[in-house]
Amino acid sequence: MRILIAGGSGFLGTPLTAALTAAGHEVIIVSRQPVGTSAGPVGRVITEAWPHEHAAGRWASDRGPFDAIINLAGASIGDVRWSPARKALLVSSRINTTRTLVTLVEHATPRPALLINASAVGFYGNCGEQTLTEEAPAGSDFLATLCRDWEAAAQTARHASTRVVLLRTGLVLDTHGGALARMLLPFKLGVGGPFGSGRQYVSWIHRDDWVRLVVWLLGASGVDGPVNAVSPLPVTNADFAAALGRAMHRPSALPAPAFALKAALGEMAEPLLLFSQRVLPARATRAGWVFQHPTLDGALAHLLI
Repeated sequence: MRILIAGGSGFLGTPLTAALTAAGHEVIIVSRQPVGTSAGPVGRVITEAWPHEHAAGRWASDRGPFDAIINLAGASIGDVRWSPARKALLVSSRINTTRTLVTLVEHATPRPALLINASAVGFYGNCGEQTLTEEAPAGSDFLATLCRDWEAAAQTARHASTRVVLLRTGLVLDTHGGALARMLLPFKLGVGGPFGSGRQYVSWIHRDDWVRLVVWLLGASGVDGPVNAVSPLPVTNADFAAALGRAMHRPSALPAPAFALKAALGEMAEPLLLFSQRVLPARATRAGWVFQHPTLDGALAHLLI
């Protein structure tokens, strides 16, 4: 297959690109970094300059066809406090990018058979102990509204010949980046523990399973719409901290109070650390998807060997 990836050099895009080229696919990454071509184990990677929004149609005509487009692009949600300017960037880097990719879909000949567009379990907002499948409605906080609008922009690419998958990703676990990598030092120092009350649910997925799920979705022609990219076994934040402590053989009982997190992180503390989202991968499991790392203890043991 010939697959276009926006955001192909990031925390998720890098292992996904490696997996796709290892399977013999050609990957075209659109990037604001220098362009070039490199060989994968079997396939190859072409890095192209990001097309200007107003020239996207011509760009698609010149570079196509593409069998699939995967959109992972967007400014990092959790690296910088949410000032008004940062929130505007979080919105524009997702919505405008997605609109550009929709233009690529519409002008490519033939149209790509699939657009996989990133989203997040933040779509659901703060839902306590409620079990959430893809049928649950959006929340009303900033992150939920951003996810809802992001998905709506991607949905405009839906066509008789193009299915759209909205990949609602949870906390992705890997020691080489993401939230887990940032948690390791406090636990190593013996000061790790739950956030706030610890009663909020965490929906997580091993990064290898996330990559495998995306590759599977490329051929799962009967799956479209929202897909929760999470393990089938969400845990409370307190249980997550305890499991990480066990895996690292370190204490895990020192909580980070909610008021301290809010003081340090501002508005983003609640949706990123304190909101509860007990999300299940209902559509993927109904379609036959099987996780390699369904349990948190098993996933952490694999990552921290």
